[in-house]
Amino acid sequence: MGTVRAVCTSAEKGTAKRNVGRAELEAQHGIKGDAHAGNGLRQVSLLSLQKIEMFRTTGAEVEYGDFGENIVTDGIDFAGLPVGTKLRCGEVLMEMTQIGKECHNRCAIFHRMGDCIMPREGVFAVVIQGGIIQTGDEIHVE
Repeated sequence: MGTVRAVCTSAEKGTAKRNVGRAELEAQHGIKGDAHAGNGLRQVSLLSLQKIEMFRTTGAEVEYGDFGENIVTDGIDFAGLPVGTKLRCGEVLMEMTQIGKECHNRCAIFHRMGDCIMPREGVFAVVIQGGIIQTGDEIHVE
C-alpha cells in the first residue's frame, strides 16, 4: 500500500505540471483537463516520491509535477512492478502499460540538471474505472 502525495496536471504538453491536489479520472481517457489525457496507453503517469527525493540529493530543486508526472505516491516502487499491474485508489482502477519512456525533446528538468528520472523511473497507466483521486488517498497494488 502507498499514499498519494500529489495529483498534478497541466493544460499544455511540454510544460511542467502543477500539484492541484485533487482530480477526476475518466475511464479510457485519463485525468480530466490534463493535456496528456486521451485514448492511448499513456493516459496517466505515476512516479514514486522516493525517486524524486533521491533526485533531490543531487542538488536538484524540483517540485511535484516537474517531471511531467500526474500522480506522486509514497510507499510504492513502480519500477519494480510488471506491466499489467493494477493499481486501485478508491473508486479509481488503473493498469500499468509502460515503464519509462523515450525522451525525444529533453524536458526542462534535463536542461536545468543534466538528467531526468521520468524516462527510467516513471510509469504509465490506462484508467479502467474512473473516479476522484486526491492527496492523502491510499493506493494499493492489486
